[in-house]
Amino acid sequence: MRKFDIGSTVTYGIHGVCVIESIEKKEFMGEKANYYVLKPLNDTRSTVYVPCQNGTLIEKMQKVLSKSEIYELIRSMPSEEDIWIENAVERKRRYSEILVSGDRQALIRVIKTLYERRKRQTESKKKLHISDEKLLSDAEKILYEEFAHVLNIKKDQVLPFICEQIEIQEKYT
Repeated sequence: MRKFDIGSTVTYGIHGVCVIESIEKKEFMGEKANYYVLKPLNDTRSTVYVPCQNGTLIEKMQKVLSKSEIYELIRSMPSEEDIWIENAVERKRRYSEILVSGDRQALIRVIKTLYERRKRQTESKKKLHISDEKLLSDAEKILYEEFAHVLNIKKDQVLPFICEQIEIQEKYT
């Protein structure tokens, strides 16, 4: 099982980028245990408690990516496959699992798939289903928040940055 230090910056599912503020013994529902106390960077009013002994939840805590890992992810974006699932219920279930997992490569696939789907729907004068829009928004929030934090840019600068990097890549290949 992974161990994290106080002061480490991690991502934690839909909570995004968090700082491990402390490890505390807490009692929840009659059981005492040690918990990682996470403070989401973009929601300072929130506190997230992750039980130190729960391997499943600890696996969802991931160290933030390095700059070089972000650049590598950006380079991989154009070749990412479409993962559209026709069945709306199954699509929502599967994409929601990806959001919670924190798998950045899978998040990119979800974003790319839904972005392309939205583009096709717009061309047909239709709209993307509201649950798909929400999934897209949540996936972008998670990924862009981490990219902004690591690259030291504003969140609204992330998409232009990604597009610029892909354009540069295509220009030289």
